[in-house]
Amino acid sequence: MELLCIQSQEHPELPLAELKAVMECEDIDAKIDSVTEGLVVLKDISQDNFMDYYQILTRRLGYTHEIHEHILKTDVENLDKDVSDVDWSDFIDENFAVRVKRIRSEVDTVGYERKLGTLILENSDGIKVNLSKPNTLVRVVAYGDDLYVGIERIKLNKKHFEESKPHKRPFFYPGSMNPKLARCMVNLSRIKEGELLLDPFCGTGGILIEAGLIGCKVVGSDIYWKMQNGTAINLDYYGIEDYRTFHLDVRELKMYEKVASVVTDPPYGISTSTGDVDGEEIFKEFFHAIYDNMKDDAYLCMASPHYVDLKPMVDDVGFVIVEQYGIKMHRSLTRIISVIRKKF
Repeated sequence: MELLCIQSQEHPELPLAELKAVMECEDIDAKIDSVTEGLVVLKDISQDNFMDYYQILTRRLGYTHEIHEHILKTDVENLDKDVSDVDWSDFIDENFAVRVKRIRSEVDTVGYERKLGTLILENSDGIKVNLSKPNTLVRVVAYGDDLYVGIERIKLNKKHFEESKPHKRPFFYPGSMNPKLARCMVNLSRIKEGELLLDPFCGTGGILIEAGLIGCKVVGSDIYWKMQNGTAINLDYYGIEDYRTFHLDVRELKMYEKVASVVTDPPYGISTSTGDVDGEEIFKEFFHAIYDNMKDDAYLCMASPHYVDLKPMVDDVGFVIVEQYGIKMHRSLTRIISVIRKKF
């Protein structure tokens, strides 16, 4: 069995990296066919594991917009025959709608929605078209002349990332990370449901919100009381119960339990993280402080500015950089997302 993943094209690498990280930590056994940027097919999934994998991916992923059961790959020339060969009664619950999405394709979306809908009706009994509230969504992705046809079994909550933007939370402070990137960073840390995740520069709690929503235990700390208190307000607002927040300097951090991962966006350029340390010293102090609070082989996912060279710092402490991705913020700043692993 196969899953059709329609991914964000906001970044050329992060959506696929996030998918691979979740598959790794959740032990999802499937072959990845990266068709093009924004379109991935997961192949060779056993029937026994199919729905479990489907549920995990829809619950966790941030930069994947839709996931569907992939039932057919065809092309413009062979569409009629291939659609006619499918037993649509296995997939459609009473009524359906067809929706076509183009990725570097010139096909007529409305025309192909009508064409495919007509073909399904001609080869099925007892089903109808319902364009407003269909029981079954037939999703077609057109890439060039190729057509990937899928059935939506589980709907992703795409509204969450819009409704949980920083300015819509009870406690807001400028400069907070957007929730989609926060979710991606949580996933890049390879954290599992029920494990403990730490953000030692928690700010308004955006990273902890995303980790809590996928079932992690979370702990956050910040040198500023206002941030620690605001984080708790936001976590309560999103119904996250298994959390602790602390008001302290990261250099004083002594965790009651070693954490499975650290995900954070340290402040830089100004002395806000430790109150009396500027520039690269913030990162040096951070790496030394965090090392003994992490489990062996745990992951750290963090953001940093492009002009800070993390490699000599992590080498000095006992970490290793696994992956790095750049996000252009404006002309003079690129944010680097680093995935770092603790060596033991």
